[in-house]
Amino acid sequence: MKTKQQKQEEMQAARQLLEKSKGLIFTDVTRVAAEDIRRFRRDLAKSQADFLVIKKRLLGIVLKENGIDADLGQFKTSVGTVFAHEGLENIAAPAFGFFSKLEVPEGGAKDMWVKHLLGGYDIAKKESFDGAQVVYIGKLPPREVVLAQLLGMFAAPIRSFLYVLDQKSKQAQG
Repeated sequence: MKTKQQKQEEMQAARQLLEKSKGLIFTDVTRVAAEDIRRFRRDLAKSQADFLVIKKRLLGIVLKENGIDADLGQFKTSVGTVFAHEGLENIAAPAFGFFSKLEVPEGGAKDMWVKHLLGGYDIAKKESFDGAQVVYIGKLPPREVVLAQLLGMFAAPIRSFLYVLDQKSKQAQG
């Protein structure tokens, strides 16, 4: 059992992370190996995010102090929190990727780890998200890929039109 001093230190760490954050993702960390958690923290650091496991009650106090109304009582498990410095959309993909790549034990459902994404909160918009929405955001391709696809969609009709003109000019010459 943690002492009052240790709990206050955890709350202070959560306050500092929350000050820099624009989004939160809540995860279930039960039955996730410690080595996997360390790997998750390293992956998140590359995406400018931090991961903290803290008691729901203590996290709830820190969130209420900052005017965030997140119902952590709805989660029946241990909660790990991802603090995103750049926004929810930047960390949903790494979080989804991490949980979707965890090894599924024999007899487990294929998506059992993805269900460990419990929900999220966008601090700027003051909106809560459920786990399904976090998974949906995590499955979206990166911005650069979407822009490349859009550019391809714009270029395809022009390319086709130029091909038709080229063929017509060859017919006229022949």
